[in-house]
Amino acid sequence: AGCASGDRFGGSRAAVAEWGAARGFDAQQLQLRTFRLLVMKRVGPARPDAVLNVYIEGDGAAWPTPFHPPRDPTPLEPMALAMAAVDPAPAVAYLGRPCQFLDTTELAECSPAYWTDSRFAPEVVNAYMAFIDRLKLATDSTRVRLIGYSGGGVLATLLAARRGDVDRLITVAAPVAVAEWAAWHKLTPLIGSMDPVMAVKVPLSNSVHFVGGRDDVVPAKLVASSLPRIGGRLREVAEFDHRCCWSRDWARLLEETR
Repeated sequence: AGCASGDRFGGSRAAVAEWGAARGFDAQQLQLRTFRLLVMKRVGPARPDAVLNVYIEGDGAAWPTPFHPPRDPTPLEPMALAMAAVDPAPAVAYLGRPCQFLDTTELAECSPAYWTDSRFAPEVVNAYMAFIDRLKLATDSTRVRLIGYSGGGVLATLLAARRGDVDRLITVAAPVAVAEWAAWHKLTPLIGSMDPVMAVKVPLSNSVHFVGGRDDVVPAKLVASSLPRIGGRLREVAEFDHRCCWSRDWARLLEETR
């Protein structure tokens, strides 16, 4: 509980924008096709390289039951943003997920499919490809590091498999074998979504996949079994679970990936 409480600053676009502004982040909503995402970036004056660290948020609000999704996927604890805030890199950006951080009218126009079975749909991946291209231009960056928490790590992996400008891929508590993860939890298959173990054609060797030894949402063994197909190395933190204590210790853990 102590680890999670420090991350409770979400729940609305205004709350997150205010929290981010106090930490040097500019917030805006970007529209691309049918998707409107909350985008936040912090770019310092000193740029020893032209690499942009891009953080992608998790799936958001918890499901009340395994069969009933939340009415609003906006996270109360935006873990990826909390992690981005302690990243000392000179250029850091944060991307929310489709249908998160919207007002009531905007949310009514966003299909629940994009926080349920189509959360990793091809059109979602295509949109993120374009959003990242925009961020690169806006920050004068030539390469990106993709860092994704939970479901955001799935998207980061799908993006890394398609982009030629990825300096490094880092996932945190991410169910990178989507079909195996759904089957393990006895969930309905995510029929509208892509699965990294099928999409990655060439193993992504320059990647690190962090998992918690106490994580019962994304067990370490499921991530470990996928690495021969998606590539990279596993870093298990024995005392962590799905939420605790990634943001608290992220600055230290990030150093391990350099």
